[in-house]
Amino acid sequence: MDNFLRIYLVFYVVFYFLCAFVFPTYTTWKKTGLNPIVFGKEDNAHHYIGFVMKILIVLLFAAIICYAAGHQVYNYLIPIHYLQNHWMQLVGLVLVHLALVWIAVAQYQMNTSWRIGIDEKNTTELKTKGIFGISRNPVFLGMLVTVLGIFFILPNALTFCLVLTTYFIIQIQIRLEEEFLTKQHPADYLLYKKSVRRFL
Repeated sequence: MDNFLRIYLVFYVVFYFLCAFVFPTYTTWKKTGLNPIVFGKEDNAHHYIGFVMKILIVLLFAAIICYAAGHQVYNYLIPIHYLQNHWMQLVGLVLVHLALVWIAVAQYQMNTSWRIGIDEKNTTELKTKGIFGISRNPVFLGMLVTVLGIFFILPNALTFCLVLTTYFIIQIQIRLEEEFLTKQHPADYLLYKKSVRRFL
């Protein structure tokens, strides 16, 4: 199974980022003429989180590439050997694929409200139906499940740190977005918060 995963994971992660980020970003831009990527270089908490997220994505790719390169390279990531087994890998594969479907549904339902970061210049519609009636942050939930799934497939020091760091960064970003949405949709968002949980 290792030989299969070394090749498959590289293609899957590329496909994942195309489906989860590149394609919805392009379609939103085509429909609205707006760039949905609103993380910038300003010296504030929001944009700094965007910078950290980019680093986390690079490190995730690095973990996959190190695994694909073979045991000699992968050993530098300090594998957690007692967690390495076929059952863990199967659970991880199920999680990453379910997460991608979950994210794709959420993005489809967001339509032109899709953003990467907080868009303070353009008002977006508050989505509360469909998958957003189950989770206030389905895309972030999908991202967390994806990183956890990668850890199950490749348990090592780097992927473990990625799980922890991704969790805390997303928690901070969610709170920044909640503060923003409370200002943008004061009555509706407060009612929405009371009826739908942050994740599930």
